[in-house]
Amino acid sequence: MQKHLDSEGHIEVEGAVRTVLRGTMFRVELDNKHMVLATVCGKMRKRFIRLSVGDRVRMEMSPYDLDRARITWRIG
Repeated sequence: MQKHLDSEGHIEVEGAVRTVLRGTMFRVELDNKHMVLATVCGKMRKRFIRLSVGDRVRMEMSPYDLDRARITWRIG
């Protein structure tokens, strides 16, 4: 699992989309098999980037809540 802390204190992780939920929410499985609830960041919404099951994504997580994340990049 690739994980680093950026300048704002967010943890950057990668995972795979496992379930598409309503309201632009996704259930994402990290490389260590941990499941998180993730939402799409505003720039991805603005540019109409679509995500589907199986897509690899890069996310930001807060060190205080490791069950939620914000999807910032679609890897493929």
